[in-house]
Amino acid sequence: MSRVCELSGKGPMSGNTVSHANNKSRRRFLPNLNEVTLISDTLGRSFQLRISAAALRTVDHRGGLDAFLAKAKDEELSADALRIKRDIAKAQAAA
Repeated sequence: MSRVCELSGKGPMSGNTVSHANNKSRRRFLPNLNEVTLISDTLGRSFQLRISAAALRTVDHRGGLDAFLAKAKDEELSADALRIKRDIAKAQAAA
């Protein structure tokens, strides 16, 4: 399982651990990923996604999964999230 957020595309970054003596050694900064279940109002289904805490706050701020995916760029989304976005767009066009 990769350490990449399915909605925002946020992944590991690299940097330095700096000691009190200013010695530097390489380290990784991992995103704060959580397994959450989000509900789509349009489809009436729930989806289990692995997303970062920042992306979860953004989903809440925008008013749910449907609104978040409508504004999200396709390059940042995972294959599963992109499929959900297309399904929501089809359902909204049919309604």
